[in-house]
Amino acid sequence: MTITPKIAAYVYPGWHPIPERDASFHPGFTEWELVRDCKPRFPDHAQPRVPAMGAYDDRDPHAVGARVQLAMEHGVDAFVYGTFWCRGKRVFEDALDLGFLGSDQGAKAPFALMWANRMPRRVLPVRRSEAEVISEDRRVRSDVADFVAFIEHLATRYMLRDNYLRVDDRPYFSIFDSTFFLRDLGLDAAALAIAAARARVRELGLPGLHLAAIDPAEDVVGDLARIGFDSVTHYVLLPYWKGPPVQDYATVAAQRAAEWAGTAASAGLPYHPSVSPGWDASPRGADFGDARPDRYPWAPVVTGEHPREFARALRRALEFAQERNAPLAFVASLNEWSEGHYLEPDARFGNGWLEAVQQARRDASDAPISRPLLTNG
Repeated sequence: MTITPKIAAYVYPGWHPIPERDASFHPGFTEWELVRDCKPRFPDHAQPRVPAMGAYDDRDPHAVGARVQLAMEHGVDAFVYGTFWCRGKRVFEDALDLGFLGSDQGAKAPFALMWANRMPRRVLPVRRSEAEVISEDRRVRSDVADFVAFIEHLATRYMLRDNYLRVDDRPYFSIFDSTFFLRDLGLDAAALAIAAARARVRELGLPGLHLAAIDPAEDVVGDLARIGFDSVTHYVLLPYWKGPPVQDYATVAAQRAAEWAGTAASAGLPYHPSVSPGWDASPRGADFGDARPDRYPWAPVVTGEHPREFARALRRALEFAQERNAPLAFVASLNEWSEGHYLEPDARFGNGWLEAVQQARRDASDAPISRPLLTNG
């Protein structure tokens, strides 16, 4: 059996003001300010990144719908929205509820959710080089009851929709920091939480849940199948964090792709490859000049990114997924401008990133689907 993998793009829902950021920064703050104000910090540093269609409020269904339509016309099949939840508290949900699902295009387009199990930063751009990359006040802790309540909320509000993305007829859901989730709960409690959440989903009339682990660490990847995960993947698998401060896109993209099979083998699960058009989180960090800290969000920076090279990277992902009958290949992301990975048109390449998606689809082998593993309804 051979299938044609579908391309799903992650979506960052943080392009509108929220009360929490108003209190931390100033009323109306969004990361568009960071994107606009970032300047080149070394020779040939491609900053600022300028959106060709302009900055937008992702609560606006007209602005979001136009971008969704453009992405789908160029070969993006589905959209995976980050969703923030901390014991019942949600932030940024209006991007999905009002912008995406409120648009004519998003109301019909296949979509799924990724639990972004961290809360937004309270300081941007980051100004302390010694500050923790992930402070304790941003970590989202959970337990069995909380996880079940979360999944029930998502199931009743989103997963029952006709256009929610499914794999083997089960709603697809992923956990961004799967390592923290497992370490926080402990492996046995995590297994209980997943089993209980699946049981609750079935009570609501769904056939179960397809649960994907993102970026699992070496000490937990071998336990994923036993705990109840169905697949494994990554978000932005691009820079080497302990590598040089400036890294070449084509080189590191090929090196990372060579790791996909090992991750699948370690997990004993299907692997959905993820590729990115680039990586540069400089807008999120203050300019330290030549003393640029050797850590997120300052370094590393990936340079040499180009739609031509991205098309090659995505073609590799599609071929890897097709060879292994994996139904999905991911792109990180549609719109994370403040980290330098996006498909939306920019001032440098116009529609080049989206045209690269088309090119990759043409170039990848395209065996016929013998059984539809991915559905949206």
